[in-house]
Amino acid sequence: MMRYSVLLTALLAMTASMEARSQPSLRADADGTQTGSATNAASMDSARDIVLAVANPISPPATHAGSSLIGYAPAAAYGAGQRAISTLAALQRRYGWRELTGWPIKSLDLYCIVLEPAEGTSRDALLKSLAGDDRVQLAEPLHEYSVYSDRAAPPRRYNDPYVTLQRGFVETDAALAQTLSMGKGVEVAVIDTGVDTRHPDLQGRIGAVQNLVDDSASAFNRDHHGTEVAGIIAAVDDNHRGIVGMAPGATLDIYKACWYPPQPHAGARCNSLTLAKALAAVLDTDARIVNLSLGGPADPLLSRLLQRVLGAGRIVVAAMPPGATLDGFPDGVPGVIVVRSSGSGAAPAGVLSAPGVDILTTQPDGGYDFSSGSSMAAAHVSGIAALLLSVAPKLDARGLHDLLAHSSRTSDGTLQVNAAAAVETAGGMARLAH
Repeated sequence: MMRYSVLLTALLAMTASMEARSQPSLRADADGTQTGSATNAASMDSARDIVLAVANPISPPATHAGSSLIGYAPAAAYGAGQRAISTLAALQRRYGWRELTGWPIKSLDLYCIVLEPAEGTSRDALLKSLAGDDRVQLAEPLHEYSVYSDRAAPPRRYNDPYVTLQRGFVETDAALAQTLSMGKGVEVAVIDTGVDTRHPDLQGRIGAVQNLVDDSASAFNRDHHGTEVAGIIAAVDDNHRGIVGMAPGATLDIYKACWYPPQPHAGARCNSLTLAKALAAVLDTDARIVNLSLGGPADPLLSRLLQRVLGAGRIVVAAMPPGATLDGFPDGVPGVIVVRSSGSGAAPAGVLSAPGVDILTTQPDGGYDFSSGSSMAAAHVSGIAALLLSVAPKLDARGLHDLLAHSSRTSDGTLQVNAAAAVETAGGMARLAH
C-alpha cells in the first residue's frame, strides 16, 4: 500500500510538471489581458525570423478504469505535448536557433514557434534545411501584412504655391478627401456673374458658357464674383500656379445671369428673366449640381423652374441670405441645400456651415485675392458635392445634405462640413451598395 502511495505521488508530480511545461507562460497586462511572456509581436523581425511547426498530437483522456493516471490530465492543459516538446528540443540542438514564442494550433494538431536563426546563420539556408527535415511540418518566413484603410493614405501634396493659404481647403481636409475623389466626371452649373475663362487656374475646367445678360465678352471675363466661385469649386491642381479647387476634376458650366451696375463698388445684380433663362438652360444639360451663390425675394416663376430642376434629380446649393430668413429665392424652395458662412453661433435648422471668411480664390486677369461671404461657403459645398457624386453617383439631394450634416466636424471651434469625412463615408456606402 505504501509503495502504491509513493508511486501515485510520483506520477501526479510528473503530470503536473508536464502540464506546466506544456502551457505557455502567461502574464496579465495592465488592462487584465493575458499575453505570452515571450517576445512582443511588434518586436519580431519579418526580415529575419521564421515560423516553424511540428506535430503535436494530444490523446484524449481515457475513461475506463485501466487508464494510466497521466490520462486523467485535464483538457485545459492543452499546449505542447510531449512529442512536440521532444521534437523541438532535438531540432533546437541541431540548428541552434533562439525561440521567441510558441503556441498550439489544436485544430491542426500542430505546435508553432517563432524563432530567430542562430547568429551567422542565413535565414534562407536554415529554411532550406528545415524544409528537408522530416520532423518539421512547416517552416516559412515570418510575413507582415497591412490593413486596407483608405484613411491611412496621407493627404495629397500640391505644387500650387498658395494652397496652404486656402483656409477653406485646409479646414475641410480637402487634400485628404482628394486621395479618394477629385470630382472627375461631375458637371457643375454655376449661375452667377461672368467668369474669367482665360484664368490660368481655370484652364480645362470650363465647359459650356452662356451669357444671358448681354453680348459683352470683355465684361464677362472681368466679373469678380463668378470667378471667385469658380476657383473655389474647381481651380486646377498641380499646375505650379495659385490655388487648388475643392473638386479640380469637375467641369464647370458658366451661366452669366448677374451683372455689375456702373456705380463704383456696387454688388452684382440679377433679375427674374436672366435667372429663369439660366435655370431653363440647365434643364437641357447633364449638370448634376447647380451653384446659386445669390438670393432675393420669393418668385413664383423661378420657384417653379427650380422645382423642375430639383425634380430632375439635380442638387441645388444656395447661399444663406443675410439675416438668415429662409423665405426667398432660392433659399426658400424645399429641397435646396442652404449654406451659411461658418460662425460662432448655431446654424438654423437644416442649414450647413462651411468656410466663408477670408477665402483665397481666383480673380479676373489671372489674379488671386481673399473674399468673404456665404457665397464662398456655398461654393465649398458645391465642390464637396462634386467629390461625393464622383464616388457615389446615386446620391440624391436629401442623401447628400444628410451625409454632409452628419459628417461635419469641429474646426477651430466651429462645426462645419468636412470633405474628407464625407467622401470616406460616401465611398463606404458605394462599396456596400455593390
